Amino acid sequence: MRGLFSFLTRSKAPAGSDAEPRVGFLLAGVQKGGTTTLARQLGHHPAIGLARRKEVHHFDDERLDWAGPTNAAYHAAFRFEGRRRIWGECTPAYLYWQPAHDRIRAYNPAMRFVLLFRDPIERAFSQWSMEYARGSDTVDFAEAIRGGRRRVRPGRWNKAARVYSYVERGLYGRQMQHLLERFPREQVLCLPSETLFRRPEAALAEVARFLGVPPFPRPPAEVHAKQAPAIDYPSRLTRADAALLAAEYRDDVALFASLTGVDTSGWLAVDRYPE
Repeated sequence: MRGLFSFLTRSKAPAGSDAEPRVGFLLAGVQKGGTTTLARQLGHHPAIGLARRKEVHHFDDERLDWAGPTNAAYHAAFRFEGRRRIWGECTPAYLYWQPAHDRIRAYNPAMRFVLLFRDPIERAFSQWSMEYARGSDTVDFAEAIRGGRRRVRPGRWNKAARVYSYVERGLYGRQMQHLLERFPREQVLCLPSETLFRRPEAALAEVARFLGVPPFPRPPAEVHAKQAPAIDYPSRLTRADAALLAAEYRDDVALFASLTGVDTSGWLAVDRYPE
C-alpha cells in the first residue's frame, strides 16, 4: 500500500521527463465548510506537504491555455522535498467549478480529493456573511438568495460567480455527480464538517488513512469553526429564507446522500430558525 501512494504522488510526467513531483491530493471544498481549519491541521503533519499558500486557484484559472497547459507555474506554488510522502493544496472552488474536474484528471488521474460538507442552508448564510463583511456584497441575505441570484450566470467564472454563488455552491449532489464521472469513488473522501469540529481526532485519523500517511503525531490544536466578524449585519437567517433554500436543495441533497453515503438527516430542517 505504501508503494502505491508513493507512485500516486511522484508519478512520471507524460512528456518523458523523469520522476517529476506531482500534487497527489486536493482539499477541494466546500467553501465555508471548514477547509481553513483542516488545512491548518494538515500543515502540522510531517509527511504531508502543502502549497506555500492556501487557495492556489490553478485548475479554475480561466486565463490559462488549457489546450496545452504546463505544470511549471503550478509547481512553483510548492517547495517539493523528499521527506514529504504526499503533496496537496486547498482550493475550495475546485469542486464547485466543474471545468476544473477534467483539468485535474488530465494533470493527475490518480488525484485524491478531501471534501468537507455542511448543511447547505448554513453554508449559504456563512458565505454571504463573509462577503458582506468584506464589502463584496451590499444586499441583504433575503435578496441575495432571491433576485440576487441573477448576478450568477451559468457557465461564467467571473467575480460575480465567485462571490454571489450562495445558493449554487450548495448544490453538492450535481457537483459530486460530475466529479465521480471522472474519478473513482475510492479517490474521494467526503467528511461532514461537524465531524471535524466535534470529533477532530477521528476526522484527522480518517484523513491520514485516506492519504496513506501515519497518524497525526499529536492531538489537534485549536480545532474550531471560524467565526464571522462582529459587525452589524442587515440580515439574519430566517425561517422563510431557510424554507426557500430547503425547497431548492431537497432533491440535490438526496442525490448527494445516495452518491456519498454522508448522513444528511440533520440538514434542511427549517423549524430551528426564527420566524
